[in-house]
Amino acid sequence: METSTADPAGTPDATPGATPDATPGAASENTPGTAPDAPAGTRAPAPPRSLSPSRAADFMRCPLLYRFRVIDRLPEKPSEAATRGTLVHAVLERLFDAPAAERTAPRARDLLPGQWQRLRESRPEVAELFADDPGGVRLARWLEEAERLVERWFTLEDPTLLEPVEREFTVETELESGLRLRGIIDRVDVAPTGEVRIVDYKTGKAPRPQYAEEALFQMKFYALVVWRLKRVLPRRLQLVYLGSGDVVTYDPVPEDLRRVERKLLALWEAIAQATATGDWRPRRGKLCDWCDHQARCPEFGGTPPPYPLPVTLPTPRPRTAE
Repeated sequence: METSTADPAGTPDATPGATPDATPGAASENTPGTAPDAPAGTRAPAPPRSLSPSRAADFMRCPLLYRFRVIDRLPEKPSEAATRGTLVHAVLERLFDAPAAERTAPRARDLLPGQWQRLRESRPEVAELFADDPGGVRLARWLEEAERLVERWFTLEDPTLLEPVEREFTVETELESGLRLRGIIDRVDVAPTGEVRIVDYKTGKAPRPQYAEEALFQMKFYALVVWRLKRVLPRRLQLVYLGSGDVVTYDPVPEDLRRVERKLLALWEAIAQATATGDWRPRRGKLCDWCDHQARCPEFGGTPPPYPLPVTLPTPRPRTAE
């Protein structure tokens, strides 16, 4: 599970979470520091120290979007699709709290109201989604769609036969280069013979064939982190698309993951260069239709905030002889 993105097929992907990445106790991707080209007496963003799949995807799709989310930390409105994805993920995670025989579709449906209440309590901003729906008609339709997505999952996997070793699994590792990789995996299964399967739920539709590799990038990222962290090569990567009822699998080999590592290092260097120079070029595409930042984007006649946003450092007082 990662931060909210959009499905390359043209349907918003409801991967939960829309807040900037942060790792407790560790430097975030935009830790302040003195950038190489920053004017004397100012402090500008330092080069990134970590990457998650969603932030890497942001930069590949549009460097300016990466800047808005990671450097400027501009707020974004919750969307119905992403919030529904968060809700569905929560239900599927909690269902495995029950004994295997009780993991049924009716039980999953029963979990929806309670998980929706918990979501509103933990993220009050989602209440804004239905502020103009006093009769609750839109909310009822929205919850019905969440219920359909949950029910469809039972046609794709049988939870009575699954015993995940991890759910909502936070992983993090540091490469020899110093780049920190991190993310949250929806589910990790381990076979009796030791093979590892990484599973990710998507509440959008499966992408068209020309976007298949982009969709697998997140899974290969996770596989790389697990491989470097646990010294175990995942046997299978599995994407479960609840929006279209498709299951996409991929069996990685070491060279696949080495290519992903090289790609991430190149991205890291490109982000560091953009951080130093301020050259965050927008890249127009279909996903712009769901972007909250069109008013600030030059592609749509907008003006980004000044960069960098310097903080004037106090002028040192002259030392006096004692």
